[in-house]
Amino acid sequence: MQGYQVTFFTQQDRKHGHQTLAQWIMDEAQKLHIRGATLTGSAQGFGHHGRVHSAHFFDLADQPLEITLALSEDETEKLFARLNEEKIQVFYVKAPIEFGMLGVD
Repeated sequence: MQGYQVTFFTQQDRKHGHQTLAQWIMDEAQKLHIRGATLTGSAQGFGHHGRVHSAHFFDLADQPLEITLALSEDETEKLFARLNEEKIQVFYVKAPIEFGMLGVD
């Protein structure tokens, strides 16, 4: 199948409503019946302003997070429309990919 790998970059302390932004994106992807998403925490990163973000032993609030999804074109459009509807500001990377399942009868 042809589609896109979409990766969102955020931090643990970014919120949308009462949830972290990362969890909100994961929940919305599930509501849109997207097949899967992976939330990954990183030890350190820096953003477009050059500010370093890192997970500290006593405080994970600034921990960099990535949400990665493999999406069809239609799923990408629906997810981006939902993000725009909520006026979500988040950096993303969208790259064309081929994806599928191996080992399936």
